[in-house]
Amino acid sequence: MIPLHTGTDEAMDRIVRRAVAQLPVGFPKDDIPKARLKLTQEMKKVVRRARAKGGMTLYLPTERLHGVALPVSIVAAEPIEIPRVTPDRGPEAVLLALASETPGAEMRELDDTAALRSERDVPDDAAQGIDFAHRQVEYFVPIPDSAPDLYLTFSFSAVIAPDSDPAFYDTLVELFDAVMSTFRWSY
Repeated sequence: MIPLHTGTDEAMDRIVRRAVAQLPVGFPKDDIPKARLKLTQEMKKVVRRARAKGGMTLYLPTERLHGVALPVSIVAAEPIEIPRVTPDRGPEAVLLALASETPGAEMRELDDTAALRSERDVPDDAAQGIDFAHRQVEYFVPIPDSAPDLYLTFSFSAVIAPDSDPAFYDTLVELFDAVMSTFRWSY
């Protein structure tokens, strides 16, 4: 976990140290500083993008799963305010209006709260700053009893490697959906 307001540098340093400690035994010692620098640069780029999207927390897997480094990230964004569609209609009306305008959107429920889930494949586009094609899943969740109405966004991205098996990405999306199904409000 990388907090995006305070403690960001410390969290990135911990992750880089852990990654360097996990380099294979035969990894050339002369290449360790280059690997450390490259990882730090890539993490800073990801952090900048997450902050630019209003992120407050960035989650990156740092452990390999069955020897595979998962090419995913999750960003929890700052709450945003959205006015009601009409004064007498609550957040569900906002979600339904967004669902009608968002390709791949569907209504879900998280901890007894209506939520909007969308999924799409995003192509790489250097002009837009998108270095890699990726599968993106977003949950848009109203904060219960907030006044004015506030919403959280949870974004999941999985890098799509050329000629890769789509079933792998479907499984990663299922994993994220399973994580989101455990979401609970606490006050």
